[in-house]
Amino acid sequence: MAWPLDAPDVVVLPSGRRVRGRGVRRGAPPTGLEPHVSYQCTWQRPAPQPWPVRWVRWPDFGLPLVPADSRAALHEAWERAATERVEVCCGGGNGRTGTALALMAVLDGVPPAEAVAWVREHYRRTAVETPWQRWWVGR
Repeated sequence: MAWPLDAPDVVVLPSGRRVRGRGVRRGAPPTGLEPHVSYQCTWQRPAPQPWPVRWVRWPDFGLPLVPADSRAALHEAWERAATERVEVCCGGGNGRTGTALALMAVLDGVPPAEAVAWVREHYRRTAVETPWQRWWVGR
């Protein structure tokens, strides 16, 4: 059961997988558009939700504290997006979320050198905020 194409902040990856990016500081998602699972890229432990949440400990404007765990989480998110409503989020929905979406685009076949531009075109122009986030995606 995929996200509707007209749902806010939904990114359609080249394979057709749909993933929603969101900023958790903006409040709860719209009613009726709850995810099956959320991958929260935040510094602090996420608040309990009525759906499963996988926490990726990731400081604002930085990179994940445990890169191997974040890669595993994003690979899992990408796999689940084939059949479930997957959400990737951080505080504002730009830097960490954009970086995570760019990495998922790489998993989906977008060349690493093009992934930041791709996610800025298909998600938000402000996605992937820092030089080290851009570096990590390209690596």
